[in-house]
Amino acid sequence: MASNAVVCVGYLFWHDGELSHGDILQRQEADRVVELPGQPAVDFKQYAGYVTVNESHGRPLFYWFFEATSKPEKKPLLLWLNGGPGCSSVGIGEAEEVGPFFPQKDEQTLKLNPHRWNKAANLLFIESPVGVGFSYTNTSSDLYQLGDEITANDSYTFLVNWFKRFPQFKSHDFYIAGESYAGHYVPQLAEVIFDNNKHVPESNYINLKGCMVGNALMDDETDQTGMVDYAWDHAVISDRVYDNIKIKDPKCNFSRPNPTRDCKKALNAYFDVYYIIDMYNLYIPTCVSNSSISSNQQHPVIQGVAPQIFSKFDGWHKRLEGYDPCAPNYTKVYLNRPDVQKALHANVTNISYPWTQCSGDTDGRIPVTSTRLTLNKLGLKINKEWTPWYTHHKQVGGWTIEYEGLTFVSIRGAGHQVPSFKPRQALTNS
Repeated sequence: MASNAVVCVGYLFWHDGELSHGDILQRQEADRVVELPGQPAVDFKQYAGYVTVNESHGRPLFYWFFEATSKPEKKPLLLWLNGGPGCSSVGIGEAEEVGPFFPQKDEQTLKLNPHRWNKAANLLFIESPVGVGFSYTNTSSDLYQLGDEITANDSYTFLVNWFKRFPQFKSHDFYIAGESYAGHYVPQLAEVIFDNNKHVPESNYINLKGCMVGNALMDDETDQTGMVDYAWDHAVISDRVYDNIKIKDPKCNFSRPNPTRDCKKALNAYFDVYYIIDMYNLYIPTCVSNSSISSNQQHPVIQGVAPQIFSKFDGWHKRLEGYDPCAPNYTKVYLNRPDVQKALHANVTNISYPWTQCSGDTDGRIPVTSTRLTLNKLGLKINKEWTPWYTHHKQVGGWTIEYEGLTFVSIRGAGHQVPSFKPRQALTNS
């Protein structure tokens, strides 16, 4: 489902209130995904469907859940959130990064991801906020009131209700992970959980243990400053473009939401380069398929939550790509197949508009320079200084620094979607 679609349909929801044991088993079985078209044989269970977050508005969020490949009853539960804002955790996180199944070039079959994260944890993806991917609402005005606070509260309500449907995972250690704009989603959801855990009954307590965010968008000023520094340092932009943005008066002031005329002109020159190379990884090829959706198409951004200056420029909205630059093409075709949607219990409204994916240290979008500037701004105590970590081949895999309550890790050669470019390192840090 497209994230900008207006949905006005009626639908009967399952209500996940206090359920009997028999009701729980029945509801889980209703969500059980027996087998997807073109799926390889697997020995783990998977479930997909909708969980209502606002009954009066008819607003459910879509989820896809994979039990761990071994001993799921003992493994932690990991929630994965993609960013955007407006990008699908199913279409990107599951189908191109950390999930078990990757759609293939023939658009008929799925490949089993050898570095799937459900080797380490029970893995949950949700399409959030409403309007993203298969998530929808019966109240059209919901789509015009979206923001970080609503997204966090809806995600929290989803989790409370999802645990009623899958109570066997409620006592498990729970972690939240994501990338990009999940630099907002993850900590804000964690805060809502933390605050509610102080006063909710035990039945609604969530056993949150930690968070992880890759290439996180966190602070407009430092993120945008770091992007320009990174582009110049990697010889992507000229000295003249860099000087026009950062040196000459009046230079761009990224602490203000509206750029000056001179700044707009300079930033247009900066973004021009990202029409010919991939901002998400400077050193990979772009997709040249005639049917490519990844190289030239743009995705809508929920206004008011993207970086205030850079989101005004076309280059910011360029579609992200994975290590196979044409992977988004395969995913879009596969997930728009009626037989696939039926197997996933998705698109229950049967609306004909298409599902879309978007309503490391080679990442030019939220580069390591931006993250380091933001971390410095936090003023955290350093417990262990910048030091290399090594791969299983005894090569430097990147660098890490440990702060009080937070660890920052860089991964050499990875772009914006770290699991797409360096899947082994993303899973095992080795």
